[in-house]
This record gives sequence, structure tokens and C-alpha cells, in this order.
Amino acid sequence: MSGNGALSGEEVSALMAGLEEASTPFGAAAAAATGAGSAAAHAARPFALGNEAFRPSARLAGLERMGERLAQRIRTVVEPFARARTQVAAEPLETLRFEEWRAALPGFTSLSLYRLRPLKSGMLLAIDPDFVAWLVDAFYGGGGAPAKPKTREFTPTEERLLSRLADGIVEQLVEVWSEVVALTPALASRETNATYASLVRADEAVVLQRFTITPAQGRAAGVSILYPLGALRPYEALLAAKVHDEGGAGDAEWRMRLAEALETVRLPVRSVLARPELTLSQLVALKPGDVIPITLNPRVPLIVANRRIASGTIGEQDGRAALMIDHVERTVR
Repeated sequence: MSGNGALSGEEVSALMAGLEEASTPFGAAAAAATGAGSAAAHAARPFALGNEAFRPSARLAGLERMGERLAQRIRTVVEPFARARTQVAAEPLETLRFEEWRAALPGFTSLSLYRLRPLKSGMLLAIDPDFVAWLVDAFYGGGGAPAKPKTREFTPTEERLLSRLADGIVEQLVEVWSEVVALTPALASRETNATYASLVRADEAVVLQRFTITPAQGRAAGVSILYPLGALRPYEALLAAKVHDEGGAGDAEWRMRLAEALETVRLPVRSVLARPELTLSQLVALKPGDVIPITLNPRVPLIVANRRIASGTIGEQDGRAALMIDHVERTVR
């Protein structure tokens, strides 16, 4: 090195030669990695802040559990209109863009926008219009025939029933949500054209909660509840905690479902009109044409599995023998 601290020409040449000799496979690998990184950079997709993969969050599992309980409550709202036993099933949650959900709707439908304070952006309730027409027919004593497809608008009677049905569902929804947060519902608007449905921006994510309603004498229909995903974010921790808190409530839910299943179990029911007595010799001597006199009791028992559950009077109805129940055992009620 020269006295002034600067490298001489020979020293610079020796340094460059040393660097070339020091080149190793690691250097080549680094260069390859650099090239691969450059290629990857060119192949990278653009990313906008705020966008995310539209998948149901695991922390919304509590909302799915709440949906199962809400399905049972929706049944109590629908059955008085349907005047028949009704099955309501909650479908798995689905997360998608608002524009995708709106594009899949038919041209004529029932959309009710409710504000649920303190939730932001409200909530949309979508009901199949043909189901509303069927409920009106069933409520006023119709024969349960399939409703004609709705194409234009609701009748005044359908509007009144739809209002009561939607408000009843929202009332039950608020009751289920009360275990997480107290909500105050308020109807903002009703629409029949999906184009005018405004909940969030078209590109924003929403959480879809579907319910399939199947009346005993009607076709299956759909009711959907739509939440903005952003409105649920502040309550994700509460919803997740609710799932863990419900660990001991599973037995109660299981018992409720078991009780509903047992309601449809068919049991053999019998009655005893008389109990004549014969000696063994009379029994052995029986032959065709013999007559055994019996005395009918004024009240006869109704028996299930060798257990008396009620008693009544023998009579006739529509040309058939019948039993009119007069008394039900206290242990059955």
C-alpha cells in the first residue's frame, strides 16, 4: 500500500484476482437465487391492502353454532303460518363478495335490510317469494298446492304476512345474539329487486347464513341472512369464546334434538274391551260356534307397552269404531 493510503495498480489487480479465486458454489447459488428471486418478482401478483381470501374464519364458528339454535327458533315463527310441522336446517356458513351473492339472486325476491346496533352496516334478510305465497295459502286454509312462481310484486296480504315473518325471524335472531351482545333491530327498507339492495360495497366480503325450511306439505324453501364480514370482526373473539363456553351446553342441545326425534317415533297402542274368565276345562273344550258372553265396561283403557296411559269411551266415528279419551294419566303429561 502506498504511503498516502491509496492502493497501487498492482495491489488492485491482486485484490481482484483474490476475489475471483474466492468465488465458490455459494456465490453461484446466490446468483441463481438472485435470478430466481427476480423471476419470482416478475411473476408476483398485485396485492391491494384490505383484500383477503374469502374463506369463513375459524373464529366465526360461534356464529355457526348460533345458527343451529336460530334454526330451531325460526321453526317456531314459521309453523303458525304453515299450520303444519316444519323442519328448519342451518347450512354451513359461506363467505363471498357481496356482488357475487347479489348476482345469484333471482330477478324478483324479498330483501329486508335491518340495522342491528351496535353492528355496523346492518344485515340483509332474503326470503323466497314463492314460499311467502305458499304460507299465505296455507295460513288461510289452502290445500298446500305448490304456489305459482312470483314474477312481479307481492299482494297486500303477502306483504303483511312477509312483514310479520321477517320481523319474527329478526326478533329470534336478536334473542340468540343476546348471549354475545345486545342488539337493537330497526327495519331500514324492503326491496324486491336485488339491484337496489345496498348493504356494503360490491367488492366487500359478506358472511352468508342459509336456512332450508321444509313444511310437512310444502316444498323446501330458503331463507338467508347476510352479514358484512367487517361488521363481525369486532365480535370474533366473543364468538370464539362462546364456542368454548358452550362446552357444557352440548348435552342440553343433544337432549333437545333427541326429544324432537322421539316425537316422530310410532308406538303400538291397544285397548282392552273386556276380560272374560274361563276354566281350563272350558278352554280345552272350545270349538267353532261356541259363544263366550262378555260385559263391556263403560270406560276402557288405552295401553302402550303394558302401561295404562289413558282411558275413554268406546264409540263410532266416520263408520269406524273409535275411542274418545276421557282421562289422561297424570304421569304421562
